[in-house]
Amino acid sequence: MMNVIIFLAAGFEEVEALTVVDYLRRVKQITVHMISIGDTLQVSGSHHIEVKADKQIDELSKIDSYEAVIIPGGMPGAANLRDDQRVVKIVREMNEAGKLVAAICAGPIVLEKAKIIDGKKVTSYPGFEKDLPNSIYQEDAVVKDGNIITSRGPGKAVDFALEIVTVLAGEKEAESLRKNILYDKKVCME
Repeated sequence: MMNVIIFLAAGFEEVEALTVVDYLRRVKQITVHMISIGDTLQVSGSHHIEVKADKQIDELSKIDSYEAVIIPGGMPGAANLRDDQRVVKIVREMNEAGKLVAAICAGPIVLEKAKIIDGKKVTSYPGFEKDLPNSIYQEDAVVKDGNIITSRGPGKAVDFALEIVTVLAGEKEAESLRKNILYDKKVCME
């Protein structure tokens, strides 16, 4: 079983967080823990959707038992994560251990704060490239460079989740998930 952390801070982008949680939880060998950085398990997203996290950040122990950490975007959620030294420390430790570090939308600002994307190919929501000055900025929907995955925004959350599944569980599991959710990149207009 692979354990994954997804951090939630007030103002997180609901689509980016919950799509990833939902799709990863559909893969039987992946366990996702939604981790609140606030004082309670209840976290309000950027569109005022209340989510109950599984744990609070201070309850996390044995970071080495996790295979990945995921940072959703949304504002001010991503800024709240970036400004939390506990989050930055965990992101840095996960990267140093060669674990998967993934961020979407404004989330890569956390990776920049952790100083783990210097010279790395990354993407983000348009406009945040200025906050990632030492990276090699791309405009692809999803960018993978080593153990780091980044993505553009809410409309790319499915692609982002599928790339995370591919890395953690393999292409066969990602393809199975793709079929189960009826995800086809072709647009059908009937």
